[in-house]
Amino acid sequence: MLDSLDAGAVRRWLTAALDALRRHQREIDELNVYPIPDSDTGTNMVHTLDAAQRALLAEPDLAELGKVLHCMARAAVLGARGNSGAILAQLLVGIAEAIGASPEARGRALAWALRNAAEAGYAAVPSPVEGTVLSVARSAAEAAEECDSDDLAEVAAAAARGADEALARTPEQLPALAEAGVVDAGGRGLCVFLHSLVEVVTGAAPPRTPLARVTGSPALAAREAGSEEYAYEVQYLLDAPATGTLRAELAGLGDSLVIVGTGDGSWNIHIHVNDIGAAIEAGVRAGRIYEIRVTRFADDHTPALPGRTVVAFAEGEGLGELLRAEGALTSLDGVTGQVVILGAPPYLPDRARVIPLRSPVQALAALAVHDRTRPLDDDVIAMAEAAAACRAASVVLATHEGLTMAGPCRPGDYLAMIDGEVNLVAHDLTSACETVIDRLLTAGGELVTLLLGAQAPAPLGPALTSHLARRWPFVEVRAYPGGQPGYLTVGVE
Repeated sequence: MLDSLDAGAVRRWLTAALDALRRHQREIDELNVYPIPDSDTGTNMVHTLDAAQRALLAEPDLAELGKVLHCMARAAVLGARGNSGAILAQLLVGIAEAIGASPEARGRALAWALRNAAEAGYAAVPSPVEGTVLSVARSAAEAAEECDSDDLAEVAAAAARGADEALARTPEQLPALAEAGVVDAGGRGLCVFLHSLVEVVTGAAPPRTPLARVTGSPALAAREAGSEEYAYEVQYLLDAPATGTLRAELAGLGDSLVIVGTGDGSWNIHIHVNDIGAAIEAGVRAGRIYEIRVTRFADDHTPALPGRTVVAFAEGEGLGELLRAEGALTSLDGVTGQVVILGAPPYLPDRARVIPLRSPVQALAALAVHDRTRPLDDDVIAMAEAAAACRAASVVLATHEGLTMAGPCRPGDYLAMIDGEVNLVAHDLTSACETVIDRLLTAGGELVTLLLGAQAPAPLGPALTSHLARRWPFVEVRAYPGGQPGYLTVGVE
């Protein structure tokens, strides 16, 4: 049981929240009918917190509450995806602003931080709507304040209960939710985030309030062209001293406008529009824009072909959770229809397509390009090509004396394997991992995925992330607790 939040507790909260959102990602996506049924709220919240976690992993030496909170919030703003991600990032900014100057935060400080977060969230949206993540955030803050206690566990639990209760009311506040038979997707994601805090503070998972469930498939049954009035989502980052004029310009161009800032002149702009050029030109007039993303809603809503399932096999509970979060099953039990299998199956169902893998990290590369709307053969080819293009390595412990392609080894040596062959024999684990990653990246690469094995010591992930940030600063890094045998599995794409 924690008495106060410090830098370490915030790091654990972020990790727990990201893991929980990944577990609930598909469920939250399926709830998404407001402001448009684009089935991406859970995905966007995961992307946003993943950006925050990667920033903290790259700064393992940050040991002050304020520095950790501000690092997390800034990275979330710059990495936020979609309406839901942008609002979640702004909530983090509000928390950082409220308690970032304190060495630790007890119950009343947490209540104040949640209040400031809710107010920051409302301020980021020109036309706030009740029955959304904003009302859930406000109710969580009110419940925390009503405790009037410095007991951190009591306040965190009250905030989570208040959020659950507000989430259950969202169908009464938004007709679109009542019609679809769901609660607000962003609010559901915030509840997951707050329950993760309770779990970190108390060490036990809290009881959960039953939630309204999807009664059909609203994200597919509703209009498939996105907004009835606006056809495009435009999002970009902006460096500017202020956004007052930009806010007014964009408000006249579309809806779902969210502007969130880091507090030091960097902003994330999100809006739904028809005139893409006008939205971008408004940003150019305001300052320097970059990382522009434009999504046509019609492209995101082709109904999925029925009955196609991807099954991936891998050892390690963490890796299994990652695969399930990407939409794969990890068992053949009850699977029918079209089946694509990643890896070596225990048995082969009729008409199943198998994509062999040299490493479990290649399953994640294949799932990243999986598209159920494509013909089966085209989808299998794309997934196989993505898996083949992912160069993989692993680091394990030598258990006997022997002669390898990289020289002799003895029990206790660390063996770095590339494509199944020993590429390096080393006496130091961190050095072995860094060297094999460097060797993979000498052939090029944009994305490095680190799956930390069951034997990996806690400092290994932050050490490797820091090494990559120093040595390969333009490479995107994603680190996950895989739980597979050995110390490390790495993939380079």
